Amino acid sequence: MVDIVEIYVHWYAGRSKNQLAASLGVDRKTIRKYLAPATAAGITPGGPPMSEGDWAKLVRGWFPELADRKLRQVTWAEIDPHRDYVKSLLETTTVTTIHQRLRDEQKLKVSLTAFRRWVHENLPEMAARSKVTVLRDAVEPGSEAQIDYGFLGQWINPSTGKRHRIWAFVMVLPCSRHMFVRPVVHMDQHAWTEAHVEAFRFFGGVPRRLVPDNLRTAVDRPDLYDPQINKSYAELALYYGALADPARASHPKDKPRVERPMPYVRDSFWSGRQFASLAQMQAEASAWSRETAGRRQCRPLDGASPAAVFEAVEAQALLPLPDKPFVLARWSQAQVGPDIHVKVGRTLYSVPWKLIGRKVDVRSTATVVQVFLDGELVKTHAALEQGKRTDQGDYPPEKIAFQMKTPIWCRGQASEVGDACREAVDLLLEVNALYRLRAVQGILGLRKKYGDQRLEAACAKAIAVGDPSYRTIKGILVAGTETDPEPETGDAGASAFLHGPEGLFAAAIPTQTSDENPRDLGHDGADDATEANR
Repeated sequence: MVDIVEIYVHWYAGRSKNQLAASLGVDRKTIRKYLAPATAAGITPGGPPMSEGDWAKLVRGWFPELADRKLRQVTWAEIDPHRDYVKSLLETTTVTTIHQRLRDEQKLKVSLTAFRRWVHENLPEMAARSKVTVLRDAVEPGSEAQIDYGFLGQWINPSTGKRHRIWAFVMVLPCSRHMFVRPVVHMDQHAWTEAHVEAFRFFGGVPRRLVPDNLRTAVDRPDLYDPQINKSYAELALYYGALADPARASHPKDKPRVERPMPYVRDSFWSGRQFASLAQMQAEASAWSRETAGRRQCRPLDGASPAAVFEAVEAQALLPLPDKPFVLARWSQAQVGPDIHVKVGRTLYSVPWKLIGRKVDVRSTATVVQVFLDGELVKTHAALEQGKRTDQGDYPPEKIAFQMKTPIWCRGQASEVGDACREAVDLLLEVNALYRLRAVQGILGLRKKYGDQRLEAACAKAIAVGDPSYRTIKGILVAGTETDPEPETGDAGASAFLHGPEGLFAAAIPTQTSDENPRDLGHDGADDATEANR
């Protein structure tokens, strides 16, 4: 309040001078100036009740020079230049928002209360326009359901001792006021979809129009004329044949039937109750919705109960439930990495390599995971809780050549090289084909560098020495000895002189006398001993 009378009213109500100065944008010296006569007269806050008229009389006596000129005249002089701007915005914008914009953009030093008074006294018709509420037409039976979340309170799980925040999913049929309540711990996509399925089962049918709030679990992009519905929610609505029509953002009057019962749900169902588990809580909420909330006397229904009106006029107007139960699915977005996999929860799934770097939509259920690009299915996997699923066919052919070289393929390639190469491959694969597969692939890879003829010769030589391994064959090729003749048996032409078994001990060993010490033998003695040992 910025006129003098209102300064006195708020000061008398107990607000300090500092608070008055901060809220009104008036210097504290000015506040003290106008409050000084009251303080001198012995008036203190909290005394006998006084009206604005009483204060006005006192102000006239204390400040006769004002002669009914109040501080508002100064304040209104600051607002008057913005009259056209305010008038143009009042048709679509609230007074509070207009004041905020003037304060932030035009540096208007006027309190919100003073601005409201200026609007009501200078633009009364425009101010009244914003207060008009258009009553909605009566809702036809089965035509609509209003949906929202409401906070219930804190709950400690007795089995774990962990504290949880509990929210109530509430769906109300506006025609009969019949409601369904389901407590949840998480307001995620799965809980949102599952609660809808349980609500339709509770009502035994499906309303034709769903009016949720602009939650991310329902709406990806709010818009008055073209809201973008979440894929999971759109799939649910399509399956049940309902229209998802979200309320406008920040317009609770678009779904008043679900906004008003929230305090009732919190007080009647939640307050003072103890629950052993979330499952018990949800079961009791369903029973409470049917027996307590459904049987209450409802004044808008002329005292009738919602359940009675629902059974009489609305139950048969709902769309029938599908024959098969709805499969709960989670939709998410993922980007294909360089390893051709997308991450879904704690699992990696492969997609065709041409999609690397692209963003894809992933639909996952308890049994299957589907990957979509621009609405087209590009990959399907069996669901895995954790780990990695890879289809080798998703890689480029040149990247999976190693995985495609099976033992059968290796034997066929070895036969093309020659009999020796095929024999070497068979010898390696006969013990443990998978363990030796990499070595066999390495041998066949030598064809590119050395050719089939040299590889065949190297394999033959390795088989001859009894070691047809990759290391031996490669060593032969590197040394270029695959065409060298085989070594002869026996001494292989050794140049050392061999005595043979008869002459091994024929060499005379000098007799050692008692006076000779073996340690005194010189260099020649050591050589003789060495020769004898030979």
